[in-house]
Amino acid sequence: MLHKTRGIVLKTTFYGDTGVVVQVFTEKFGIQSYIINGVRKAKAKVNMNMLQPLHLLEMVVYFKANTGIQRIKEVQPSPVFRSIPYDIIKSTIVMFLNEVLYKSIRQQHTDEQLFDFIYSSIAWFDETTDASINFHLAFLLKLTRYLGFAPSTESRIDQHFFDLQEGAFSSRPPIHPYYMDRTDALIFIALFSVPMEKLQELQLSKVDRRSILNKILLFYTLHTASFGEIRAHQVLEEVLS
Repeated sequence: MLHKTRGIVLKTTFYGDTGVVVQVFTEKFGIQSYIINGVRKAKAKVNMNMLQPLHLLEMVVYFKANTGIQRIKEVQPSPVFRSIPYDIIKSTIVMFLNEVLYKSIRQQHTDEQLFDFIYSSIAWFDETTDASINFHLAFLLKLTRYLGFAPSTESRIDQHFFDLQEGAFSSRPPIHPYYMDRTDALIFIALFSVPMEKLQELQLSKVDRRSILNKILLFYTLHTASFGEIRAHQVLEEVLS
């Protein structure tokens, strides 16, 4: 049976001589794998460019329950990216975010709120001309709302530490090493809370940005099973340095 659905590309793997298997986070069916034959031919109907990480798609697909690999009838970019493929900072940020998303989301079922957040955020990032180099920090912290481990923003003046394992402020340093001091914690919470449209108002130094990114990745490691090491992390730091 045919279905229309939006999709977000997560991973593309070569299959045979000219085909690919593409993993897509779909609006209707969660994460699905689709085989596309002939896509690597010179005159292929489906352009490989639209199957790059976090590209946004409009799809007509076949769906069979309990089937490992599905098929696509029609696919087109929606929207067509205007800046991400051509801007080194944006494209590197997207590559990094794609790796984190691939390791974080496991939805084999519909999750429209999570889908809408990712889809609208990436579309906004492509469109905006005032995109902050802090976008990835805010995106990952806001994403925790949908992954089930959002940090608590409540604090008292005597709480000088933020426990990353508990996701909350504390008055004493935890017995484990997974925590931040109040200065980093306030930046952490500000990035979580600020609307994307006002992100450029947060002025962070390179040192602050690197420190907060490391804390965010630690936060994900503590709350996401089998999260592992993020390889695009080092490339991102080089581009933003």
